[in-house]
Amino acid sequence: MAILSVKNLNKEFIINPILTDINFHVEERDKIGLIGQNGSGKTTLLNILAGDLSYDSGEIFYQKDAHPKYLKQYTKISSDKSIYDECLTIFDEVFDLEDKIREIEGEISKFTEASEDLDRLLNDHLKLLERFNNLKGQEVDSRIKGVLKGLGFADEDLSKVVNNLSGGQKSRINLAKLLLSNPDFMFLDEPTNHLDIKSIAWLEAFLRDYKGSFIVVSHDRFFLDNVVNKIFLLENHKLTTYKGSYTNFQKIRKKELEVRKKQYENQQREFARESKIVERFLHGAGAKAIKQGKSRLKRLESLEPVDPLYLKNTARIKFQTNIKAGNDIFIGEDLSKTYGDRKIFSNINFKVFNGDRIGIVGENGVGKSTLFKIIMGETNLSAGELKIGTDVFIGYFDQEMDHLTSTNTIIDEIWNSYPSLTHFEIRSYLAKMMFIGDDVFKVIEDLSGGEKARVSLLKLMLSDSNVLLMDEPTNHLDIDSKEILEDALKNYEGTVIAISHDRYFFNNFANKVWEMKNDGIDEYLGNYSYYIEKKLSLEIEDSDKEEMTQTQKKALQKEERKKINQRQKQRKKIQGLENEIESIERQIENIDLELAKPEVAADYENILALSQKRDELTKTLEETYDKWMEYAEN
Repeated sequence: MAILSVKNLNKEFIINPILTDINFHVEERDKIGLIGQNGSGKTTLLNILAGDLSYDSGEIFYQKDAHPKYLKQYTKISSDKSIYDECLTIFDEVFDLEDKIREIEGEISKFTEASEDLDRLLNDHLKLLERFNNLKGQEVDSRIKGVLKGLGFADEDLSKVVNNLSGGQKSRINLAKLLLSNPDFMFLDEPTNHLDIKSIAWLEAFLRDYKGSFIVVSHDRFFLDNVVNKIFLLENHKLTTYKGSYTNFQKIRKKELEVRKKQYENQQREFARESKIVERFLHGAGAKAIKQGKSRLKRLESLEPVDPLYLKNTARIKFQTNIKAGNDIFIGEDLSKTYGDRKIFSNINFKVFNGDRIGIVGENGVGKSTLFKIIMGETNLSAGELKIGTDVFIGYFDQEMDHLTSTNTIIDEIWNSYPSLTHFEIRSYLAKMMFIGDDVFKVIEDLSGGEKARVSLLKLMLSDSNVLLMDEPTNHLDIDSKEILEDALKNYEGTVIAISHDRYFFNNFANKVWEMKNDGIDEYLGNYSYYIEKKLSLEIEDSDKEEMTQTQKKALQKEERKKINQRQKQRKKIQGLENEIESIERQIENIDLELAKPEVAADYENILALSQKRDELTKTLEETYDKWMEYAEN
């Protein structure tokens, strides 16, 4: 049953369309990830659905008794209360019920014998108790402490005054209050922005068990994989629905774009071919040829052009290095860092070799960014020795992007760092990072987080460094830009060490994971998924879990063999269809070559026969592509 239905929703800002003919349903227990490039209208859509922004036309229907609550990406909170007391404000109804229950219990105690008034009070008492239990009033304290702990607050934090907290901590309190209110429907805009990996994992478990529905905007693809059962893609002002996880969406989307690219290229060839034929007919001799030409022209003009979505505007990122470093990049021996009496870390030992792809994880405060600053020479070691190899040239992406000069324009920021570049070269590089026209004269301090990240990445690209230190490089990037960055790092010939809370990012580029603690580094030789699996297996070993029975092992092996056989059959079917597609496309190309010959152009009947054959092949090609999509999606 739909708890929210949206029909033909439209929104414009001045004359620019933001949302066009948006249609979707949200069913009970739907957990939806809303994705799209920065500026595609995701937050605008949530604001409209929450009633905080008007829309131009369309219809929005909520199920009766549906009361959605909205966690905005930027929500200010001001309170003189402690963290714990601020969360208590969510339970005003529970405390009112408790007061009424105590009041009625006091009145009941005055009765010495049965009466109608006593029956009335007992009945009221029963109803209030039922409501109190439904709201889990007796669990208020444990729920508050459980949620706050899950979101990264320690017991000693609960007495801290809200107004004295950082912006990130306040955002976590807003999230805690929303989760504690237990709404039946939620809108969440970037809820993981201020959470570390441990807190994100807790939130994922909470949302998996959540009984209501939600729409969440997030650039965290690992998070989306773990919590959603549908994806809403906002692109070119329109919304498309995909069932399943983000990874499932990505597979389908990739194949869709491949098919769309083929369709677009085929249509462009068809337009070019038909245009030539029409031109010949219209300038040919005889009324019959001219009539045929006009008919074909009318049909050509009525064809709806295929939208080349695969050509969408994205950044083009490529890292390269001109000098190869030695085999040993960094060696850290018993590194430690303290600020006064405060220890940041100690006993840090590691070796980094040329070509390593290392992802660093660890709780906030263990000194990950400090380690980078030590390597860069921006902070001194308290003890230990750091050795840097020969011909090592380091490029650094700082998560705060403090290396950008706030008063510079974008073009001056690049030109000041690389004065030997020509104006044309700089404009060309900026265009690759989607800074076109007057965009290059924007001042750094006026840029969004995503724009600053693209400027920082461009400076890193131009540095020709053979070692990249990247501190939270994906924080301000949309999903498309993240995937382009991942591809660029895969093709980079140098060494990469990255700090990130983006687990999907780690999976796509890392071949080692460092788990950093205050007292050392544990190294795992694999990507993030391997790290999690290894951690889990170690925990199982530590808990002396009973070994799997032979029957269970055989059942698992049988199931695995079955899956392998199914995948092999599917691959054979897909391969057969791909061969068929290749054969049909070859036949169409041969016909196009025939039609281009001068002697054929003069033969009216031959042109008609070849054109008819080509139309049949084109139809067969489309049908074969549909079959290929059907098998490729499963």
